[in-house]
Amino acid sequence: MKLYRFLTGPDDATFCHKVTAAVNKGWHLFGSPTYSFDADSKTMRCGQAVVKDVEGVEYDPGIKLSDF
Repeated sequence: MKLYRFLTGPDDATFCHKVTAAVNKGWHLFGSPTYSFDADSKTMRCGQAVVKDVEGVEYDPGIKLSDF
């Protein structure tokens, strides 16, 4: 099964740590990162898609993607 996640966060070290943790758990970067202004909070937000192949597991909409 192929899993997909879109990680988001503020433009600070916590976002970089979130992506780093995912990569170290076997996720792979997918596409280019995004960078956008959040008018409500008046801050910049980052986003990065990641994917991962998991063998021997069937997809179920109830799975918690961060467990992989």
